[in-house]
Amino acid sequence: MWNILFTVVTVVALILIWIMIYDGNRFVVREHQFCDARIQRNVRAVVLADLHNKKYGRDNAHLIEAIRAAKPDMILVAGDLLTAKPGAELTTALQLLEALAKDYPIYYGNGNHEQRLGLYPDTYGDMAERYAEGLERLGIRPLVNAHVQIADWGITIYGTEIDRRFYRRIHGQPMEETYLESLLGKVDKDSYSILLAHNPDYFPQYAGWGADLVLAGHVHGGMVRIPFVGKGVASPHISFFPRYDGGRFDEGDSVMLVSRGLGMHTIPIRLFNPGELLVLDFKMPDPEAGF
Repeated sequence: MWNILFTVVTVVALILIWIMIYDGNRFVVREHQFCDARIQRNVRAVVLADLHNKKYGRDNAHLIEAIRAAKPDMILVAGDLLTAKPGAELTTALQLLEALAKDYPIYYGNGNHEQRLGLYPDTYGDMAERYAEGLERLGIRPLVNAHVQIADWGITIYGTEIDRRFYRRIHGQPMEETYLESLLGKVDKDSYSILLAHNPDYFPQYAGWGADLVLAGHVHGGMVRIPFVGKGVASPHISFFPRYDGGRFDEGDSVMLVSRGLGMHTIPIRLFNPGELLVLDFKMPDPEAGF
C-alpha cells in the first residue's frame, strides 16, 4: 500500500515539476478589444509587463517575433521589465526595448522594481541612473505621474508611480480618494484614457479617478493557478488568492486588464500559468455593426 502511494506521489510530483518548467519557459498571446466613440482611428497595442529579465530565445528573439507578428501601432509597458537586485544586469530589458523602439513608439509605466532602484541608491548603487540613461538613448521617457495625449488617435496615456507604502507586503495600505488626482490631475474626459498602473490592488481608486482602461501586472497571475477554476494562488505581497490575479475586471465604467506577466523573480514558479503577452485593439464605433 505504501509503495503504491509513494509511487503515485512521485509521479504526480514529477508531472507538476515538468509543467512548472514548461510554463516557466513559454508565453501565450491573449487578445482584447475595446470600442469607444472618442477613438479617432483603429489602433493596436502590445502590452509588456513583469519580464524581470526573462529571455525567450537568444536576445528574446521569440518574444520579439511574436510582437512583430501582432503588427502593433505602439508598445505599452506596465512595469517591471527588470528585477531590482543589487548587481543585477540591465541589458535584457534595454536590448528588448532597443529592438522594439526602432519600429514602434513605446510608452513606459514604471513598476515597483524600477521605482525601487531610484529610492534606495545605497542598496542599488547607480543602477537607476544607468537604466535611465539607457532609456533616454532609446528615446523612451517613462511616464512617472505624467501623460501623453495622442490627439490623432483620440487616446491619452497616463502613467502613475504610486508611493512605496502601497506595495507593502501582507498589510495593504488604504489609498485616499484624492490621491491619484494629486499625482495625475483630472482625467481628460474628451479622449479615451489608458492608465499604466502596475499594482492592481487599487483598481477601485483608479476607476474612481476616471480611467477608461487600466493596465496592471505585479501579481504574475498568482504564480500557481488552480486548473479549471482558473484562480491564482499567491501574490508578491504574500497574500493568498488575490482578488485581481489576472485577466479582465470591471468597476463601473472602467475596465482593468491584469497581465500575468512574462517572467519571474525571487520565487521562480509558474504552474498552470504560462507567461502572457497582451494584444489590444482600440476601435472606432462601426455604425454597420451597431456599435
